[in-house]
Amino acid sequence: MTLLNRLLNLYKSRRMGKCIVLCTCFTILVNCASDDSNSNSEDVIDTNPTIAYSNVNLYLTEADKSELFSLQPTNPPLFSENINFSITVDPNVTYQEIDGFGFSLTGGSAMHLNNMSSTEREIVLNELFNEDNLSVSYLRVSIGASDLDAKPFTYNDLPNGETDENLEQFSIAKDQEHLIPILKEILAIHPDIKIMGSPWSAPSWMKSNNNSIGGSLKPEYYLTYANYFVKYIQAYQAEGIAIDAVTIQNEPYHDGNNPSMYMESTEQALFIKDFLGPAFQAANIDTKIIIWDHNADNTAYATSILDDAEANPYIDGSAFHLYAGSINNLSNVHNAHPDKNLYFTEQWVGANSDFGDNLLWHTRELIVGATRNWCKTVLEWNLASNSNLEPHTEGGCTECLGALTIDGNTVTRNVAYYIIAHASKFVKPGSHRITSNYSDELPNVAFITPDGDIVVIVVNNTQIDKSFNIKTPGESISTSLKAGAVGTYVW
Repeated sequence: MTLLNRLLNLYKSRRMGKCIVLCTCFTILVNCASDDSNSNSEDVIDTNPTIAYSNVNLYLTEADKSELFSLQPTNPPLFSENINFSITVDPNVTYQEIDGFGFSLTGGSAMHLNNMSSTEREIVLNELFNEDNLSVSYLRVSIGASDLDAKPFTYNDLPNGETDENLEQFSIAKDQEHLIPILKEILAIHPDIKIMGSPWSAPSWMKSNNNSIGGSLKPEYYLTYANYFVKYIQAYQAEGIAIDAVTIQNEPYHDGNNPSMYMESTEQALFIKDFLGPAFQAANIDTKIIIWDHNADNTAYATSILDDAEANPYIDGSAFHLYAGSINNLSNVHNAHPDKNLYFTEQWVGANSDFGDNLLWHTRELIVGATRNWCKTVLEWNLASNSNLEPHTEGGCTECLGALTIDGNTVTRNVAYYIIAHASKFVKPGSHRITSNYSDELPNVAFITPDGDIVVIVVNNTQIDKSFNIKTPGESISTSLKAGAVGTYVW
């Protein structure tokens, strides 16, 4: 039946009102207009055109733990024109080379790992350090005890009143119990991992107060203490463990910790230029010397030492924590001495704090913020503790939550594990930060790897879900993150 005949018959029907006729006619016109030559077919208007998906992998962690560093089964769609914010990435504009992402391997962390069964420990260490898994590529260890050992110690502890200027009683025996065996197992998995050593205190007999807590290094022991660093590096080398870098003093203005030691910038500069630097040269040690190793609220400490023409040549760079100050202050140090490196070496997670709050803050301020402000490393404090947050010294940290909680052979992964994973798995050593435009709502950082992959890490810094785009010279995508979520996008 033709369209005209159908309309006439419908009009003649006494049961149809004019309004119904008009509506029905419109419907018939719509259904038939597409192909009047085949009026018996049912034509469908496609209101959902096929989505074209990208080749970009997305790893996702959400604030409510519904996704925990999960590779998404569907890749983000290719970019289509929209009004959302766009992160624009340019791999041709490069910044600092990355040394790695990782943790502090405290004596307590090593103890918990070493006390696991060999089978379970092998599983955990491969998960963390194997290059096909999290590929953690940087570790910080304490030179002697930190406050996350059971009790304070150094490598040259003596009875009160005794001294040992020739360091004849120097010994790393305590590290050989747990730390060195674990480091050797890690090196068997990841031979190129870099290790930084940081002292919490010199031996008490070298200090002004003869105590593990506070006090300053006596000037008459500057040379002895420089040789102490040399012996430490050589002793570890004899164990097959290379120390890539040392900081002079962990948190030199936090002298109430146990152990700890106070050190002014003038003292640190003098120690480096007249004692440590020459001692390293004499012993043919190429371990990097890094200064400050404390908070971002004080950049003058580092810049004043770097301004010292005699100390400067011995120094590789400066290290920072973020218990005070703004992460953006680190760029001031870079701008003052662009030939020197920056490292982010410590930030702890409170045991009673919220997973989502930590995921957001640490990713925004450290993974994104520290690297956008020239840091070559981002290290979380610390790798492991048990459910009782042990061990710690008397007066040491009682609330420091490890990236792992290890109770016997039972392992729980905590927020710091996921924070580091979002970078360490993809941003391998030798990667470079590349340019990307910043947004307060969508803080982000981009890298290009030695293999030419592009990695973009984004955190949704708002309380609502956000849709946005990521544009690269290759594929560009349209994507979204829930409030507080972190996404790593890999091209």
